[in-house]
Formats: sequence, C-alpha cells, structure tokens
Amino acid sequence: MATGHGEAKGQKAGTQADGGHHGGAFPPFEPTYFASQLVSLLIAFVALYIIVSRFALPRVGGTIEARQNAIESDLGQAQKLKDESDAALKAYEADLAAARTRAQSIGHETREKLNAAAEIQRKALEEKLAGKLADAERQIAATRTAAMANVRTIAADTAGAIVQQLTGTSPDAATVKSAVEASLKG
Repeated sequence: MATGHGEAKGQKAGTQADGGHHGGAFPPFEPTYFASQLVSLLIAFVALYIIVSRFALPRVGGTIEARQNAIESDLGQAQKLKDESDAALKAYEADLAAARTRAQSIGHETREKLNAAAEIQRKALEEKLAGKLADAERQIAATRTAAMANVRTIAADTAGAIVQQLTGTSPDAATVKSAVEASLKG
C-alpha cells in the first residue's frame, strides 16, 4: 500500500513537472478559498446592485413610464377619435334621414302637382270632346232631318225611274208621289 501511495505522489509530482498544473480540486471548490470568494462575491454583488439601482433601473423605469404614458395617450386619442366618429356617424344618419324625408315630401308634392295638372288637362279635354260630340250630334240630327225630308222626294224619284225603266214611259209625278205616300203610311 505504501508503494501504491507513493506512486500516486510520484505521479502527482510528475504531472506538475510535466504540465505545470496544480494538483487537487477545482480552486473555487476548495475550502481554503471560500472566504475570499464570498468577499469578492459580496463586493461584486454590491457594486452590481448600486450600478443597477442608480443607473439602469431609473432608465428602465423612465422608459416604462414613457411607454405607459404614450399608451395611455394613444388610448385617450383613440377613444376621442371613436367618439368623434360615432358623433359624425349619428350626424350622417340624421342628415340621411332628413334628406330621405325631404325627398319623399318633394316626390309627394310633385306627384300631387302632376296629378292636379293631369286632372285639369283631362277635364279640359273632356269638355272639348263633349263640345265636339254635341256639335257632331247636332250635325247628325240636322243631316238626319234633312235626309228624312228628302226621303220622300228620293223615293218618288226612284219609283218614277223604276217605272220608266220597266214600262218605257215616264209616269206622272203626282201619281208617283201619291203612291209613295200611300206606301210610307202603310
């Protein structure tokens, strides 16, 4: 055992001579260095805490506060624009409803005016046609009366012409007239 132990020491010594490395554990894990490491860690932590609390955190806090203010400002502006948009939409809808009402009333008035004008024209046309119809009826009545007055004469002339055609002699006008009268009376 002693030789095995000596060999380990010899190997340890040989390793230091060969590579120049320390023997033993990793230095931060060696208990002899714990106190100095803790003091160094404490000094580094305090320095880091002071740097962060005095310089970095106020800048980050200022940036966060500036962003928060910008977000609140943007939200306020967006709400204001939304309210303006809603008000404009309501005004537009009110104007549109008023325009529709005006258009309907204008259309109704125009329709009534056109209907009244058409009615006046229709009545005037009816009166004109009634006048023409009355004139035509008077003319027809006069023509009928004249025709009826001439029917006897025409009948007598026609009967005389037929008798002359059949017999070859011209009949007496008084005889033909009396025969026509007798036949019309029935």
